[in-house]
Amino acid sequence: MTPPTFRPRRIAVAVAAACALAAGQAYGAAFALQENSGSGLGNAFAAGAAATEDASSMWSNPATLSKRGSMEAAAALHLVTPSIKFHDSGSVAAGNQPLGGTGGDAGGLNFVPNMYVAVPINRQWTFGLGVNAPFGLVTEYDGSWLGRYQAVKSEVKTINVNPAFSFKPTDNVAIGFGVNWQRIEAEFTNKVNYSGALLQAAALNGIAPGSPTYNAIAASTPGLDSSAKVEGDDDAWGWNIGILVDVTKNTRIGASYRSEIEYDVNGNASFDNPTPVGPPALQPTLDRLSAGVNSQRLYNGGVKSDITLPAIVNVSVFHQLNDRWDLMADVQWTGWSSISELNFVRTDGTGSLSNTPENFDDAWRIAVGANYRHTDRWMFRGGIAFDQTP
Repeated sequence: MTPPTFRPRRIAVAVAAACALAAGQAYGAAFALQENSGSGLGNAFAAGAAATEDASSMWSNPATLSKRGSMEAAAALHLVTPSIKFHDSGSVAAGNQPLGGTGGDAGGLNFVPNMYVAVPINRQWTFGLGVNAPFGLVTEYDGSWLGRYQAVKSEVKTINVNPAFSFKPTDNVAIGFGVNWQRIEAEFTNKVNYSGALLQAAALNGIAPGSPTYNAIAASTPGLDSSAKVEGDDDAWGWNIGILVDVTKNTRIGASYRSEIEYDVNGNASFDNPTPVGPPALQPTLDRLSAGVNSQRLYNGGVKSDITLPAIVNVSVFHQLNDRWDLMADVQWTGWSSISELNFVRTDGTGSLSNTPENFDDAWRIAVGANYRHTDRWMFRGGIAFDQTP
């Protein structure tokens, strides 16, 4: 057998912009990244599991590797710049804490790379390897914003390594399968109402709310915040399968399934607590209460969390209308209901550190697109997609 020749197909730089809703709400695609193919971006990824443009199509459907006639590679670097702003509609400050501002624009410039290689083995078998970032999110608000007790910075990064094979049992049908090693790294920061924690500790230690001592503590410690950070990581395995059918010479249908990936994230929680200062007569009480808060509630230590990233199903169709025009459509289902909450539990057995309800619902994405071949060297792509909020 003649060794396959290496044919680099594409190194693309794609720029995408996304707009999100206010803080505290999920937005289209949640933190899934569709930007996993340079060629697919031009059609809003409407070809989906029926795309065969280059080696990057293996991400949506490993069966499309069967369309590679020689060894080839595809790579892309996407620049994603979301704009995420909070608009206040009448929030009221809690206790003796300042309300804070609206947080500015929590979005920023992010880079999403991917690369793929396809290697035909013989007429029936093709091997592929993809490396990409299927999930990710970075938002960061001003540290003094009014939602600081919910979140300041939220960052989720993933890397996915996907070796896969395609097999052609007939000339018109190909099946594909692969395994996925995926790593997740997460960092979440927020502020903690330290003034409130001191007053709560005072009440638990027999200092009655409304008493002179309680009121003195409140008057001496307004606006104190602790800075909290939770970091964690893990790696896990998943799998994907797909089928590609050439219905006619000009029409093909593809379908694929990508499994859930279950993580057991382990990491650490750390706190930067302020030092309350009050009148000399009150200082011993403040020191005692602060020491209790720092040692019993807001202390550094190990944490863990179970996170299941969703399964994804694609069904797609591609039709070459004539020598100039291609038409395509894709329907994608993502099982976001696998994420009901984000619960970090302390590893020392003292219980939950934080539990944030997410209550995601499964979501649909529908895309249609077209290619227009102006010349042998120039192709124009277009597409539009509706991406449901989970």
